[in-house]
Amino acid sequence: MDATPGLRERKKAETRQAVHEAALRLVVEHGLDAVTVESIADAANISRRTFSNYFSSKEDALLYGEEQRIRALVERVRAQPPELSAWEALRVSVDELQDELGEPHREWAVRTRLAKRHPSLLARQLANHAGLERDLVEAVADRKADVPPRVLAAAFLVALRLASHQWTEEDEARTLREVVSETLDQMARPFR
Repeated sequence: MDATPGLRERKKAETRQAVHEAALRLVVEHGLDAVTVESIADAANISRRTFSNYFSSKEDALLYGEEQRIRALVERVRAQPPELSAWEALRVSVDELQDELGEPHREWAVRTRLAKRHPSLLARQLANHAGLERDLVEAVADRKADVPPRVLAAAFLVALRLASHQWTEEDEARTLREVVSETLDQMARPFR
């Protein structure tokens, strides 16, 4: 079976991305509270009903890019060679994803700052992370590790979250990759 997406799937992906980008642009320009689903739909040149076919809320539209990166990370972990330990598979996967995607755009820093200020966005982001944690636990469950998969996945995600917050607090003085690498190195050291 052909693994390349068909025209319909590509069009759906393009529409979803256009809605996400419209949501980001409007929220950066006007603030989360001032942006409505209707204004996002108008900016993406779609109807309110079409918006609802893709996203259940403006928060979902705003966090779509993060969800895509989460899915890509989990798939990369699953694809790592079985001889890698759980931590090695996680680290290699993050490095590969950063190589592929490059440094995040300013929008990622903006979204991280927004999440700190808006409970509805933070709640949705935390729900995404809970889903990612479950998926990562499954992805590393059969790999060698010194701690249970749940503990490892949770620690890994906390390190990523801390790194992204530090990166935004530093006003992006260093690359996100540098901050992530430093934080993951610190997390990998034995607790004393």
